[in-house]
Amino acid sequence: MRRIVIAVAAPALTFSLASCGMLGGSGSGADAGPTKGGDVTVGLLLPETANTRYDKFDYPIIKERVAELTRGQGRVEYANAEADADKQAGQMQKMIDDKVDIILLDAVDSHGIAGMVGKAKDAGIPVIAYDRLAEGPIDAYISFDNELVGEVQGRSLLEKMNADSADKIVMMNGSPTDPNAKQFKEGALAQLSGKVTIAKSYDTKDWKPENAEANMKQAIAAIGQGSIRGVYAANDGMAGAVIKALKEAGVTDLPPVTGQDAELDAVQRILIGEQYMSVYKSYPAEAETAAEMAVAKVQGKDIQFDALTRDKVSSPTHQNIPAQLVSVIALTKDNIKETVVEDGIHKTADICTGKYLEACAAAGIKK
Repeated sequence: MRRIVIAVAAPALTFSLASCGMLGGSGSGADAGPTKGGDVTVGLLLPETANTRYDKFDYPIIKERVAELTRGQGRVEYANAEADADKQAGQMQKMIDDKVDIILLDAVDSHGIAGMVGKAKDAGIPVIAYDRLAEGPIDAYISFDNELVGEVQGRSLLEKMNADSADKIVMMNGSPTDPNAKQFKEGALAQLSGKVTIAKSYDTKDWKPENAEANMKQAIAAIGQGSIRGVYAANDGMAGAVIKALKEAGVTDLPPVTGQDAELDAVQRILIGEQYMSVYKSYPAEAETAAEMAVAKVQGKDIQFDALTRDKVSSPTHQNIPAQLVSVIALTKDNIKETVVEDGIHKTADICTGKYLEACAAAGIKK
């Protein structure tokens, strides 16, 4: 199902609602007070460490925003599953036993975790699906427009290739247990199908770069290194693995390779032309909004919560889930300075090191 992107930034929403005197109310009437004060405990379950964003951006941003919203009284109980679905189920059970007020869940296995979501619901603990749409009775969903991510990747690849329908590409998709990966793939296929030949397509277990590298080696052996005109890689970690496999096979004129997440290594690869593009997603916007949704939900600020979740999505188990979807940007060499640098995602001192100094200067990025 296509989704409408909510274009208003979360801080702006909070300001506009506060200025109208609406934040203290609830949906049941103006004189209804919050159900809880500032002593809010938010359980945060993140899926893995292979992608550096979770520990570097999501957790610290959510932690800081919860503290701001509760005047230092609220706290975040954090656990990372390290791509282990059983481990995440155990972490969620502990949060239920600890009686946290609300859970932000970024599921390793969106289907497998449904039973634990039901347990939380039975215990009176709301669950907000974060970044990935978990199954079960979740209360809301916050993520990026995932089909748009795939569309941006596919369209960028076609434009760079100046593609012909006979041109062969490899698709290195994400984990089959991640519903986002399915949406990325669907969005990409909407652009690529009929315009290029998809010679090989892989669903990469656990998003692991080593699995992507092994898959790419198989693709090179089957297709031939000189016949691969482009590679759709669903994220930057796998893009790096794809490029490594191509180099080890002796490819010197690399085909365009897509990515996602604007990781530091990927930004550097883009600068020197090894990776064509990534998809930049504003993690601060997603994480701050998630924190605002969680605190509003626990404190009974229904008007604020409703304003933050004006979209609707559906999972295999539930329909019309309140949601907010954040838009995305195609990141290429031409807009690194205006996106990840200006937004503070990466410092120029970290990007422009060693062999990347000359490329930084050429792109107008200075230390």
